Order: sequence, then structure tokens, then C-alpha cells
Amino acid sequence: MGAAGLQIRTATAADAALILRFIRELAIYEKAESSVQTDEAGIVASLFGNDAKARALVCDVDGTAIGYAVYFYNYSTWLGRNGIYLEDLYVSPAHRGSGAGKALLQHIARIAVAEGCGRFEWSVLNWNEPAIKFYEAAGAKPQSEWTVFRLEGDALKKFAS
Repeated sequence: MGAAGLQIRTATAADAALILRFIRELAIYEKAESSVQTDEAGIVASLFGNDAKARALVCDVDGTAIGYAVYFYNYSTWLGRNGIYLEDLYVSPAHRGSGAGKALLQHIARIAVAEGCGRFEWSVLNWNEPAIKFYEAAGAKPQSEWTVFRLEGDALKKFAS
């Protein structure tokens, strides 16, 4: 429990449509709506299937879902310990400023501490000033010396062959 009326819970397969809706809302905010390629079945399989590698949380206020987070475990060879990577953190616009985002972030931070993780990290779009300020207020520091590289789609298939 965080701010009054807020509850963070572990998502279940019954939340797949809700999570997909939040993913689409986040993609619209990030100006990348056409990049969402998954569907409800994809969410069920990837988050709730037997071999699911990621985990999801839902934030409810008075029984209404207002946000979600998706995270997974990574590993640091330098620390010799697992870490947590936050893939998505999203709160519906009408509920921003309610403490929901902070509650979700703190919930995952508590998981990281309880499980002995060495790091809790995520990426933020360079132009997303509200998110950058939010994360800096939590004490997070940008890792500006690193550049994210990605292979996907045809480039990934070509390189793998």
C-alpha cells in the first residue's frame, strides 16, 4: 500500500487485455504506437506462460487499474549478482501525481533489495523530461557513458544466419 487507496498487485493472465491497453497508451505517449506488434495472446504467453521471463504489476486505486509495470532480471558480471531491469512503468494521465508511479517504482526497488539484486535500472527517452525529473527525484542517475544498441527484425535475422 502506498498513497491512500493505492494497491500494487502481481498481475495475472486475467490482466492481459488491461496490460495491452496500457502498453498501447504508453506507445502513443512515446510517439511509437505503430511499434506495438503484440496482442492479448502474446501478453498472456510472454508474461504468464510457463517459461515467462518477465513479471508484471498492476496499480489499482479503489479497485480501478490506473497503471502497470513490467520488469525482468538481468545480470552484472562486475557485481556477480542479478539486477532488475524495468521495461515499462506507466500511470494513466488522469492519475499522474497521485503517487502511483512512485509506489510502483518503490515496490520493484523493495523486490530488488529483498532479493539481493545489485542494480535496478531502466531506459528513458531523451525528450521525456517529466520522466527524467521523476527518476532523478527518486535518486536515480543517468548512465550517459553508455549507448543502447539493438538488433531487431530483419537485421537480427540476417546477423544470426
